[in-house]
Amino acid sequence: MLQVNFIRQNAELVKERLAVKHFAQTGLVDELIALDEKRRRLQFDRDELQSKVNAASKEIGQMMREGKKEAAELLKQEVSALKSRMEDVSELDQIESAIHGILVQIPNLPSSQVPVGRTPEDNIVVRSGGEKPLLHAGARPHWDLVQQYNLIDFELGNKITGSGFPVYKNKGAKLQRALIQYFLDYNTAAGYTEFIPPYMVNEASAYGTGQLPDKEGQMYHATADNFFLIPTAEVPVTNIYRDEIVKESELPIMMTAYTPCFRREAGSYGKDVRGLNRLHQFDKVEVVQLVHPDISYEVLDQMVLHVEKLIQSLELPYRILRLCGGDMGFTSALTYDFEVYSAAQEKWLEVSSVSNFESYQTNRMKIRFKDGNGKPQLLHSLNGSSMALPRIVAALLENKQTEEGILLPKAVQPYFGADRITL
Repeated sequence: MLQVNFIRQNAELVKERLAVKHFAQTGLVDELIALDEKRRRLQFDRDELQSKVNAASKEIGQMMREGKKEAAELLKQEVSALKSRMEDVSELDQIESAIHGILVQIPNLPSSQVPVGRTPEDNIVVRSGGEKPLLHAGARPHWDLVQQYNLIDFELGNKITGSGFPVYKNKGAKLQRALIQYFLDYNTAAGYTEFIPPYMVNEASAYGTGQLPDKEGQMYHATADNFFLIPTAEVPVTNIYRDEIVKESELPIMMTAYTPCFRREAGSYGKDVRGLNRLHQFDKVEVVQLVHPDISYEVLDQMVLHVEKLIQSLELPYRILRLCGGDMGFTSALTYDFEVYSAAQEKWLEVSSVSNFESYQTNRMKIRFKDGNGKPQLLHSLNGSSMALPRIVAALLENKQTEEGILLPKAVQPYFGADRITL
């Protein structure tokens, strides 16, 4: 979340940047500032009273040592009255709670690099690569190919759980495992430390990365224990450092993890969710960095290049989009989306997002480092998909299909143990 001092000192700038995200409740900024002014006045009053209590208590001790018990008793009564007045200032706690309630409703401010726009059509294509394949006659979409090659069973998943929970089998399961291993090896070779985190998190963890209170409806909730199934590895991995102060010498902190991800995707239906295009459970490998605030945008560029080279190694046509204000996430300051072209569907499929959250998440989680003067400062957090598997698999199956089977990228072949998937 944003910091109160920054909002108070830059109220008009905050409103201006929120408008880029089409955030309509800018009145919350004025409400927050008014509450903060009241809080500051009450805090000043409480501090003044506490100072008087401390001074009087010290004086009482001196009087008792000098045998002035009567005068000491009178002063004790004054101290009691001062403490009663301090209790009357208990409204301070209520105001601080109200301020926090407003802060969690205000999204992160978009970077100055964020394009103005409202819909995905307003996103800017930064660059693209690869060539769209020319498919042979009779080429098919991936939902037909997985049946033809016996790779994924959507109906079985529907029987076991429900729609959006596919069962991978035979060479489909092997391809899934091969891609996960390749992605993890690619990330660890670049300096990321691998983690296997829990797949459920508590409320504090979901709050820390901004899933709560913004995305309750998108998460599966285990109500008996008040745990949430993770929508992405970003949530547990970033929370590893919640409430920690790290040494500046430890930066940057680079983490990667494979996890299944769970998303309710309420309201999703139609042709755009067919097959692997949108699932309730899917596999993803994530990269997360915690870095010095002075270099977070440089690191963002490095992470974009990292994901781009990974997609290039998969031999897929791709493009990189800088998201406009209206298409950005609640917690992000700047996001790049990666899309690969699906030849059989003749459409672009999103396969990765790489974002800089600046200090929005780390302020919630109190992830800090000590600067050269020994003063704690907030780190910046970044994360990216490296990669989300369902649409990568869909694009590989569709783009690489031939009359002799489905060819696999050279980088994946050693992990799969063959150069193609055959009947």
